[in-house]
Amino acid sequence: MANGVASERTPALALPQISVDTSSIRSDENTIYLPRTPMSSHSPSLLSTPNFSGRDRSLSGSTAHSDTPLLKTPASPVHDSATSTCRMTPEQREEALRPDNGFEKDFVVGGNKFAFSPGQLNKLLNPKSIAAYSALGGLRGIERGLRTNVDSGLSVDENVLDGSVTFEDATAYAHKSRESPSHLVSDARNGAATSVGSFTDRIKVFSNNALPEKKATPLWKLMWMAYKDKILILLTVAAVISLALGLYEVFGVDHPEGSAPPIDYVEGLAICIAILIVVLVGSLNDYQKERAFVKLNAKKEDRTINVIRSGKSHIIGVHELLAGDVVHLEPGDLVPADGIFISGHNVKCDESSATGESDALKKTPGDQVMRMLAEGHTELKQMDPFIISGSKVLEGVGTYLVTSVGVNPSFGKIMMAMRVDMQPTPLQVKLDGLASAIAKLGSTAAILLFFILLFRFAAGLSTSTLSSSQQASQFVDILIVSVTIIVVAVPEGLPLAVTLALAFASTRMAKMNNLVRILKSCETMGNATTICSDKTGTLTQNVMTVVAGTFFGDKTFDDKNNGANEIRLATFVQNLSNDEKRYLIDAITTNSTAFESEDNSFVGSKTETALLSFARSLGMGALSQERSDANITQLIPFDSRRKCMGAVQRLPNGTYRLNAKGASEILLGHCTSLSNSTDIRSMTSEDRESLETLIDRYATQSLRTIALITKDFEQWPPAGCADANDPSQADFDAVLKGMTFTGIVGIQDPLRPGVPEAVQKCHMAGVSCRMVTGDNVVTARAIAIECGIYTDGIVMEGPVFRTLSDAQMAEALPRLQVLARSSPEDKRILVTKLRELGEVVAVTGDGTNDGPALKAADIGFSMGISGTEVAKEASAIILMDDNFTSILTALMWGRAVNDAVRKFLQFQITVNITAVIIASVSALASSDMRPVLTAVQLLWINLIMDSLAALALASDPPTEEILDRKPLKRSAPLISITMWKQVIGQVILQLIITFVMYYGAPAWLGIPSDGLEIRSLVFATYVNLQISNMLNNRRLDNKFNVFQGVFKNYFFIIVFLAMIGCQVMIMFVGGRAFSIQRITGRDWGISIGIGLLSLPFGVLIRLFPDWLFERIAKVVGKPVVLIYRPLRRWSGKMGSKIKGVRRKTKESEKVEEVAEEEARVDEEKSRDDIEKGMA
Repeated sequence: MANGVASERTPALALPQISVDTSSIRSDENTIYLPRTPMSSHSPSLLSTPNFSGRDRSLSGSTAHSDTPLLKTPASPVHDSATSTCRMTPEQREEALRPDNGFEKDFVVGGNKFAFSPGQLNKLLNPKSIAAYSALGGLRGIERGLRTNVDSGLSVDENVLDGSVTFEDATAYAHKSRESPSHLVSDARNGAATSVGSFTDRIKVFSNNALPEKKATPLWKLMWMAYKDKILILLTVAAVISLALGLYEVFGVDHPEGSAPPIDYVEGLAICIAILIVVLVGSLNDYQKERAFVKLNAKKEDRTINVIRSGKSHIIGVHELLAGDVVHLEPGDLVPADGIFISGHNVKCDESSATGESDALKKTPGDQVMRMLAEGHTELKQMDPFIISGSKVLEGVGTYLVTSVGVNPSFGKIMMAMRVDMQPTPLQVKLDGLASAIAKLGSTAAILLFFILLFRFAAGLSTSTLSSSQQASQFVDILIVSVTIIVVAVPEGLPLAVTLALAFASTRMAKMNNLVRILKSCETMGNATTICSDKTGTLTQNVMTVVAGTFFGDKTFDDKNNGANEIRLATFVQNLSNDEKRYLIDAITTNSTAFESEDNSFVGSKTETALLSFARSLGMGALSQERSDANITQLIPFDSRRKCMGAVQRLPNGTYRLNAKGASEILLGHCTSLSNSTDIRSMTSEDRESLETLIDRYATQSLRTIALITKDFEQWPPAGCADANDPSQADFDAVLKGMTFTGIVGIQDPLRPGVPEAVQKCHMAGVSCRMVTGDNVVTARAIAIECGIYTDGIVMEGPVFRTLSDAQMAEALPRLQVLARSSPEDKRILVTKLRELGEVVAVTGDGTNDGPALKAADIGFSMGISGTEVAKEASAIILMDDNFTSILTALMWGRAVNDAVRKFLQFQITVNITAVIIASVSALASSDMRPVLTAVQLLWINLIMDSLAALALASDPPTEEILDRKPLKRSAPLISITMWKQVIGQVILQLIITFVMYYGAPAWLGIPSDGLEIRSLVFATYVNLQISNMLNNRRLDNKFNVFQGVFKNYFFIIVFLAMIGCQVMIMFVGGRAFSIQRITGRDWGISIGIGLLSLPFGVLIRLFPDWLFERIAKVVGKPVVLIYRPLRRWSGKMGSKIKGVRRKTKESEKVEEVAEEEARVDEEKSRDDIEKGMA
C-alpha cells in the first residue's frame, strides 16, 4: 500500500458522517502549517477553543465552572437528522489549532512525513479541546495522520517511511468506518539502511517518551566559578606581585659573586600553588556532588507497559513508547502519555494530579464522540475521549492511541517545569547567616590590621635602609597577610560541610532502602516531630489472606485464633454442599477485576486476590474459565462513595443475580434478608445485632471485613431501575436495596516485622506516630494498638475530622493518634494543620491522590514498590521496600547530618577565632610587621579546616543512641550552649599555648627568639592542636568518650591520617615555601605533647556546668553583641555595594539572598534579645 494510503472501509453501521472543509489549509512535502486568518465574529460554540483563565485552564469541560460560556454546547443545527454533518469553518479550525505563545516551534517540523506536527497534537489537551479534536478529524483523522492502526498498532518493522500524509488526507478520514481492517500501518521501506523496528522517521518528528537528561556542570566551569571568589582573585594579584618582585630580585639585580641566590619568589609561588589546590578541591567536591545528582535524577523506576504492535501485545519500557502506539489500559495503570481513547469497557480515570478534578472521569470512545457531535449532543460529560498522562486508571479496561510523548504531553511539561536548580537547604541558609557574621568580623579585623601596619610602614619609610624593591616587597607582604586573614576568616567550608554530609547520608541511605530525591529532606527529617503513616503496605505486609468467615447464618471458620473449639478452613469447606460452594465461587469470581497470571498467582488488589485464593480453596477452577462460563450482564465498578462493587450474572433458568461485595458495615445496611443453608428468611433485629457484633469482633482482631450480598431479579434491568444514560444497564443505587446477606470474611494483613519496635524507638526519640487509614474505626484502632501507635489518644473518622473548626482541630490534633475512614483530602488537611501548630511533619503515601499530602508535608515518603509515579515525584524520599522501619533509618541519618554539620561548625569557629587573633596580634607586636603564621601557613590551615575536616566530620554514621534525645525545634540556634562552651574553652587554651610558646619558649629552650626554629615549632604545635581538636569535636554533648565508633569509620581514619601525613611532609620538605625549617626530635615531642593537651582539656571543659557558662556568657557577651550589631549593618551595606567578598556560585548567591532576608526579619527579635541579655 504505497504512501500509507488506506483502502476504503465498508461500514457496518450507518454512522453519521462529519465532513471537514480543508480548503484553507495548505501543505507541502516538507512543512505543515496553518494560515493565520482573522477570528470570525460569530458567537462562540463548542468548536471554538475556550480561552480559560486561572484554574479553569487545566480543567476538562466537565469540571470547569458551569458559567464558563465557551463550555456550553450550542443548540444543534442538525435537529433530528442522524446523518447530518457538523461543519467547522476555516476560521474555527485555524483558531482551534492556533499555536500558544512560546510554543510556535512545535508547529513547524522540517521533513515531516506525518499529517500533523507535535504542536497540533498538543492542542488536544491543556485544556482538553473538543475543537482541536474535531479539527484534526477525530480518532480516524489522527489515526491516519500518525500512520498507525487503532486495531493492530504500529508495525514492528517500521523504520524509514515512504512518502508522506497530508493534512487534507488525514482529516478527510473523519467519516471513515472502522469495520473493515485498516491498512494505515506504518510503511517500512525495504532495504533501508537503518535497523528493523528503529522507527527513524517517527522518532525524528515526535521523539520517544524519555525526557532529556539534565546535564551536570562541566569541571572547568566549576573551577572557574570557584576561582571567581573575590578574595582568591585579590590574593592572586598579591601573589603575582610578590612573585614578580621575587623574580626581579633573582634576575633583575646584580648579586655579588659567591653569594646564595635570593629565594624571595618562593612565597609568591607557594601562594599560587595553594590557590590552585583550594580551587581544585572546591570544584572537585562540587563536581562529585553534581554527578551524584545526575545519577539520582536518572534513577527512575523504568516500568513496563503493554502495547499492541503488528496486532500482538508487546511489553516495552515506558521510555520506548512512541506517538501512534496503541496502549492497553487496566485498573491501577499510570497513563504514560497523552492520547485518545479508542474503545473499552467502563474506563474511568483519576486526573486529580493533572487537572485538579477529584471525581473519576468516565472516558468515551473517540468514534462515539464524533458521532455524538454530529447528532448535536450537548452534554460534555458524555464526550471525554482524552487520556491524560500522569492520570491513573481507576477501573475498566480498554485501549488508547498515543498522540504526544516525551516533553510534549501534560506530564512531560510538568516534569520539565519541575527541573530547577538545587535550592539552598534550611541548614545552609542558617549557616550562611552565621558565616556572614564570622566573615564580617574577620574581615574587619584584617582591614584594621592592614591599615595599622600600613601606617607603621609609611612612618618608617624615611628612616628605612631597605632598597625600593625590598620596600615594595614588604608592602606586598603586609597586603598578603591581611588578605590571607580574610581567607581564613571567611568560613567557606560551612556550605561544603552541609553538602558533603548530605551527599554522604543520601548515598548510605540509598543502600538502606531510602532513595533521597530532595537533598534537604535528609536534614529536615532529623528534626521531624511527627510521622503520619499509611497502614496497608507500610505498617503491614500488604499480603492479604482470608483467615475467618461466617456464611449462610451458622457456618464459620477461624484460622487466626488457635482455640480448640475453632473450625479450620479445610473442615469448613468439607461441611459445605456443592451448591453452596458454587454459590460462593460465582459470587467472588464474577465480581472481581483481578486476574490470574501464567504462574497461577493472582494479580490485582490485595483484597480481591485474597478472596480469589479463598475461592480456590472452595474448588474454583481456572479463573478465566469460571468467568467465561458465567454469563455476566453488567459490571458495577468499585465506588469509594458506596464502598462496594457489583456484578450481574444471568442464571441458567433465565433469571438474574446481582452479586455485591464491599465494606461489611455499609452493605449490612442494604440487607433485609438472610441466607442460610436451606432458604432465605427475613432479617430480624437480633440477626442484625448479631452480625454487627461479629463485624466488631473481627475488627478488634485487626481483620478487614468484607461482606457478600446478593439478590435475584426476574429481568434486567428491573422495571423502573434503568440507567438514564444507558437504558440497557441498571442504576446501581436503585437496585442496591432489599438485598440478601450471604456472609462475611475477615481478611488479615499482618504487621511487618520490626514495626512495633520501630514505633517504640520513634516515641523514645520524641517523634509521635499517627496512623491514617481507610479502614473502619474498630479495625484501625486494633492495628494501631498492635503496632504501638495507639496508647490513650484520640481515634477519629475522616468525615468527622473534616468538619472540625480550627479551634477544635488545634485542641484535638496533639492527641490524635488514628484517623480512620479517611480520604486523601483528610490526610492533606491533617498535615497542613499539624505544620501550622509548629510540627515538623513526615507523611507516607503511595497513590496518585496522595500527592497533595506528600507535597504539603515537610518530608514526603512514597512507596517504591506499590507507589505510583505521581506519588514518587511528589515525595522527597522513596522507601524502596515500603517499610515503616526504613523511616526510622531516615530519622537517624537526618540527625546524623545535623550533628555532622554542628561538629564541623564547632571545629571551624575555634580555628577561625584563634588564627585571626594569633596572626593579627603577632603582626602588630613584631618590629618588622611579620605574623608568627605566614600566608602560606594560614592557607594550609584554611585548607585543613575548610575541606579535610569537613570530609572527616561529615562521615560519622548514626548510632542507636542518636534516638535517645528529643528533636530540635525549628527555632533552635545552630550553636548550643554546650558547643559554645567547648569553642571558647579551646580558643582560650590555644591562644595561651601559642603566645606563651612564641614569646617565652625561646628563653626556656635556649633558641633564638623570632627565628625559624621557634616559628616552625609554633606552626607544628598549632596544627597539632587543630588535629587533636578535630577528635575532640566528634562529640557535641558533655560525654567524655570522643573515640566512640571512630575505628568503624574508615573514612575518618583515612582523612585523619592524611592530615597528619601532609603535616609531617610539610615539616620535612616545605622549608622555603612555608618559611620553616626541620625541627629536632625534642621539638617534635614538644609539639605533639602540647598538641594532645586539647583532649584532656576537652574533658575539663565538659565538666564545667552549662548553666554557669551561660550566665558568664550573658554578662561578657552582651558588650560584644552591642558592638557587633551596628558593625553588621555597616559591613552589610558595604558588602552589598561591592557585591560581597564571598564566592558567588549560583548556589551561594541563592543562599545569601535567603539568609539576608531572614536577617532583616530577625533584626527586631535580635534587638529584643540583646535588651534582655539573651543574645
